Amino acid sequence: MAYESESVWEFSTAGNITFGLGAAEELDDVVAEYDAESVLVVTDQGVAEAGIVDEVTAPLDLDDVTVFDEVEPDPSLRVFEAACEAAAAVDPDVVVGIGGGSSMDVAKTTSVVHEHGGEILDYVAPPTGGGRDVPGPSVPSICLPTTAGTGSETSPVAVISLPDEDLKVGISSRYQRPDVALVDPGLTVSLPPGPTASSGMDALCHAIEAYVTQRYDAKPAPESRSDRPDYTGRSLVTDQFARAAIENIDDGLRNAVNNGQDIQARRNMSLGSLMAGVAFTNAGLGATHAIAMAAGAIQHTPHGVTIALTLPEVIRFNATSAFDRYADVAELLGEDTSRMSRVEAAEAAATAVERLAADVGIEGGLSTLDVDEGDVEHIAERASSLQRLLAGNPRRVDRDDLETIVRRSL
Repeated sequence: MAYESESVWEFSTAGNITFGLGAAEELDDVVAEYDAESVLVVTDQGVAEAGIVDEVTAPLDLDDVTVFDEVEPDPSLRVFEAACEAAAAVDPDVVVGIGGGSSMDVAKTTSVVHEHGGEILDYVAPPTGGGRDVPGPSVPSICLPTTAGTGSETSPVAVISLPDEDLKVGISSRYQRPDVALVDPGLTVSLPPGPTASSGMDALCHAIEAYVTQRYDAKPAPESRSDRPDYTGRSLVTDQFARAAIENIDDGLRNAVNNGQDIQARRNMSLGSLMAGVAFTNAGLGATHAIAMAAGAIQHTPHGVTIALTLPEVIRFNATSAFDRYADVAELLGEDTSRMSRVEAAEAAATAVERLAADVGIEGGLSTLDVDEGDVEHIAERASSLQRLLAGNPRRVDRDDLETIVRRSL
C-alpha cells in the first residue's frame, strides 16, 4: 500500500486556562460552576505545610473539602492508588491538583479512575498495562501549578513510577486534560532556587523539543481520527507557542532563581511554562526527554536537572536534521547568529542552553548525578523503548546513538 502522509493537525489544551496574578482566587467560582458539594484536593506535604493549600481553599463555601497530601516526587503506583482510595472514600464532585507536575498528574488520573473504575495499570499501555482507553469525560479536574516547568496543567499525560522495575510509564488520554487550569504566578514565589532552576530548564526543553520535532505532515496518516496520536507533530500554531515560551523563559529564569520575589520574572516563567506545555502536548518531544525518563527510572535523577545536562548534547546530535530550527532557538536565547554558518548557529543554541543552565546553578554533566559509565548502556536501552517520545525526534535515533549522547553528557 502506498505511503500516505498526515494532512491535518489537531490542537488541544485544557478546557479553560485562567492566567495571572490572583488567578488562584477564582477557585471558588470555578468549583461553584460545577455545582460541587464535595472536593478532593491532591497535593504534597511541602505545599500543604507552606500554607498554600489552606490559602487557596479557604474561600470555598463547602463543608466537604478533603486534602490528600501524600504525593511524592516521581509518584509511584502506590501513591496513585492511595489517592484513588481517598477519592472512593469521599466521592468528590471535583478533583483539584495543587502543586508541581506530580500532584497534578495524580489528580488527573484520580479523576479518571474514580469516574470509570478499574485499576490504574488498566489504563497504561501494554506490555506493562492493560491498554484500556479512557472511554469519556471524567470527574471534573482543576489544576493549580506551584512550579513553572512541567506543563501538567494542560497535559493529557500522567507519569507513574514503578521503582521495583526501574520503569516509568504513562497514562495518556484527551479525557485526562484538566477541565480548568488556574495559573497564578503568585503561587510560585515561595519555590526555592533549586526547584525553580530545574523546573525552568524542563520548561525550556519542552519548548525547544516542540519547536524542532517533526512536522505533522511528515508523519503517516492515521486510519481514523481516533487513531491519531496525542503528539501529532509541530504546526504553525505550536511553533508560535514554543517560540514565545523560549523568549519568556530566557527573560525570566535567571531573575526568578536569583530573586524569587521578582513578580515579573515569576510571571514570565509561569507564562513560558504554560506555553511550552501547550506546545509540547500537541507537537511532541524528543530524545532529551526519553533519556531523562530512563535515567530517572534507573538512577532516580531529578528530572529537570537531568534535562538541563542532557539537552546540549541532544542539540548537537540533532543539528544536522534541524540546522535552521536550532538557529532560531539560538536567536530566541539572545545569540547573534547573523554572521554564523548554520553549523555554528546550531552550536550556539547548545552553548546558550549550557550558559543558561550554569547561570542558574546547573552545570557539569550527568556524572554529578552519580550516573557513570556503568549506567550508560542501561539508560540507552531503556530510552530506546520510549518510542512515544522518540517518534518525533528530528533525527533518527537508535540505541547506539542514545548511548553516545548519554556518554557525551557524563
